[in-house]
Amino acid sequence: MIRKGFKMKLYPGQEKEYEKRHNMLWPEMKEMIHQYGGHNYSIFLDEETDILYGYIEIEDEELWAKEADTEINRKWWDFMADIMETNPDNSPVSIDLHPVFHLD
Repeated sequence: MIRKGFKMKLYPGQEKEYEKRHNMLWPEMKEMIHQYGGHNYSIFLDEETDILYGYIEIEDEELWAKEADTEINRKWWDFMADIMETNPDNSPVSIDLHPVFHLD
């Protein structure tokens, strides 16, 4: 497994809405994440800065990159665009984090 960390940013005051939407994550979105090799996915919120920190384990970088072009993923991006920083295509502004330590 490949461990990936990244950060994104919520708009102020959108913490509860972000959590609500993820607590009701669409079944087809869950299926797509697994289909494209994503596992053990967690997102954490720094309430002082509205920065989200994501962690996911993926099977293959090339396979995982293809999930961005799925219809369900683009629908999710559109659904989330009103509460977080996004790129022109509504994908979240996401910055990869450099791993510095891991312990099993």
